[in-house]
Amino acid sequence: MLHSLFLHKVAEDTMIMKKKMADGNTIAPIGKHEHGGNIYKLKRDGLSHDGDMIDFSANINPLGPPGWLRSHLNRNLELVGHYPDPECFELKRTISQTYQVREECIVPANGTTELLHFLPHILDKRDVVVPVPSYIDYISVFHKNGFPIKSVVLSEKDGFQITAEILEPHIHGNEIVILGNPANPTGTFLADHQISQLARRHRHTLFIVDEAFHEFVLPFKTVGETTDNIITLNSLTKFYATPGLRIGFGVLPADYAKNIKKILPQWSVNTLAQSSAVKFLEDNDYCEASRLACTQLREHLRGELEALRQLVVFPSQANYFLVKLQGEMSVDSLYNNLLKNSIIIRRCGNYLGLDSSYFRVAVRTESENSLLIQALTRVLGNKTKALTKSTRPSHPLMFQGTSSNAGKSILSAAFCRILLQDGFKVAPFKAQNMSLNSHVTHTGGEMGRAQVVQAMAAKVDPDCRMNPVLLKPNSHTGSQVIVNGKPVANMEVKQYHQYKEQAWQAVKKSYDQ
Repeated sequence: MLHSLFLHKVAEDTMIMKKKMADGNTIAPIGKHEHGGNIYKLKRDGLSHDGDMIDFSANINPLGPPGWLRSHLNRNLELVGHYPDPECFELKRTISQTYQVREECIVPANGTTELLHFLPHILDKRDVVVPVPSYIDYISVFHKNGFPIKSVVLSEKDGFQITAEILEPHIHGNEIVILGNPANPTGTFLADHQISQLARRHRHTLFIVDEAFHEFVLPFKTVGETTDNIITLNSLTKFYATPGLRIGFGVLPADYAKNIKKILPQWSVNTLAQSSAVKFLEDNDYCEASRLACTQLREHLRGELEALRQLVVFPSQANYFLVKLQGEMSVDSLYNNLLKNSIIIRRCGNYLGLDSSYFRVAVRTESENSLLIQALTRVLGNKTKALTKSTRPSHPLMFQGTSSNAGKSILSAAFCRILLQDGFKVAPFKAQNMSLNSHVTHTGGEMGRAQVVQAMAAKVDPDCRMNPVLLKPNSHTGSQVIVNGKPVANMEVKQYHQYKEQAWQAVKKSYDQ
């Protein structure tokens, strides 16, 4: 009956679906099937023309493809006169060396969507557990192949975060659990070791982990092959900004890999995609530059979006944000108004677990992000909000010592990287430093070098607010006082004690920001 309703009564079924979600029942996917990045349809509908639209609906690396790609494609163009290597030998060897997984577990494909669509044909029919909101195809692909679907609705108040504690009550053995890491459209990230531990605790459950945006968080890592009940889907087109080239791979337990290879179309990965992917995985400089740039662009865009009063922005570790629109304007109206400003966003009303008040925006270049903010400001009426407690850091961690050189700075730097790798958004902060060694930021301000090292460990741009007060000794009893990166005055001890209240106000403001 649900299948018939799915085919013939979409609107009615959407209401049924949302009620069943609220009741916690097993559900089938109902609703409009839509993806971002479909600029071709806008062109056909006369709403877009070549080169005049900025597509924030597709989550692609804002740096664009590596600079060498065009010449590489030109050099290898003559190879299109031959069939591609059906074994993808060079590509599999490179993936194996880069990700430290066995070649027999690697299955290259024409994008990970191809693998996702073939997976139901090699798996036994069993319940499929999907935390939602999530990428729409997880549910639609398995539903149309007759798998029972159980959606686990994540909490908005927790930022739609997926945790082992949320999933485990729904795991009883012999299920398939599908999740994105980072998740789409939310951008939440579950530490790899937590997924591996979850899979070890539930050996009879198969975990399918979509790592399409994993490279934006961690370099060349996968939970594939950490245990024999995990399948990972790894896209190369989003991070390397080549979605039209279509290249991805899966890491599957050996038996699953052998079975899916039997049914995949021969030559599904074209010659240019194979040769480009090998070069992608060898370009460490591009990867490091991309992660650093995307992190900086993301955090700046987050602050700009959060300043708009009508928007609630959810934390993200990926190159996109899930946003909730509050107030009288609908997302459809916002979408149409932004189209008039040559900007495309992704409406999220067709994601299970979300309603029509949500949309998603990709992180793009600094100038493009600025155009988005300007357009949003015009459309929403230029209403901004003041900083509130809800936008402040919620989990501070302090390192204390009884002397200088006790190890506070190096421990803080180490934990900046450890917490980042565990999926947390982290930044260093030290109210006052006394040091002659300073660093000049890209905005021209001075700050302590220890916080610069910590910022680098956290993969965020050094910011003078991380060290709002810097004292540079210039005598036995005096120092140059630098506040928020700018020199204030040379002060003796007594003068500085009198100035401390002003410094304290600057410290509090920087910490809150």
